[in-house]
Amino acid sequence: MVGNTYYVGTGGISAVLMTSSAGHILVDAGGPEAAAQVVAHIRKLGFRVEDIRYILNSHAHQDHAGAIADLLKLSGATVLASPAAVLVLESGQPDRADAQYPNLTPMSPVAHTRVVRDGETIHLGPLAVTAHFTPGHTKGGTSWTWQAEENGRTVNVVFAGSLTALAAKGLRFSGNPLYPQAQADVERSFATIEALPCDVLVSAHPEAGGLWERKAQQAALGNAAFIDADACRHYAAKARATLAQTLSADAALGKTSANQRPTSDR
Repeated sequence: MVGNTYYVGTGGISAVLMTSSAGHILVDAGGPEAAAQVVAHIRKLGFRVEDIRYILNSHAHQDHAGAIADLLKLSGATVLASPAAVLVLESGQPDRADAQYPNLTPMSPVAHTRVVRDGETIHLGPLAVTAHFTPGHTKGGTSWTWQAEENGRTVNVVFAGSLTALAAKGLRFSGNPLYPQAQADVERSFATIEALPCDVLVSAHPEAGGLWERKAQQAALGNAAFIDADACRHYAAKARATLAQTLSADAALGKTSANQRPTSDR
């Protein structure tokens, strides 16, 4: 994509590799069925999976983290995530406070985990990656930023975690008693992403951030096709529109529930 940053994920779930002579860093790994594909992509680029030192997680849903256990077997890496995400990764069990909980799938428990702090920068040789907590979609959502060099130009890369406000059918995102601050969290996360220095965006679901549209221009423009200084703001704007739709659905569901309550005998 740009400099030492490579997309190694699947068509629908992002995974990004940062490389260096001191070892590599992988951000997300896809679902369990994606492990072989991610490994094949890394090796096709000429890099060794065994040289991955850190695996960073954007959020602990099976479709983004389910392959981490298999990648660990090959690399022996350390997995870094927010405190809430580490709890899910280590157990392999979905968070019951997640509004999508009835639809979530368990995954293989992940060993070799370490908690990161909001704003903490991880160093590996010349690589420096910073964690930005972006909860709401999940309690432990995290976005990651770093810099890459391309033709003498330094660009800011953002791996943006999911910002979509979603709930399972029949449940309310904004009325979840196990995660009452979900709406406030996701709204703060919008602001976080908008404020980041952002030249190259990779969102957890690549199509949500327009990655494939930019990829289509790569043959004509080279890697400059991936540079879009407005990408993070557009990504947050789409997420805001989704939240508005979700809150409208929540309100309608709340009215339905109220109308179905039994009447008083008084």
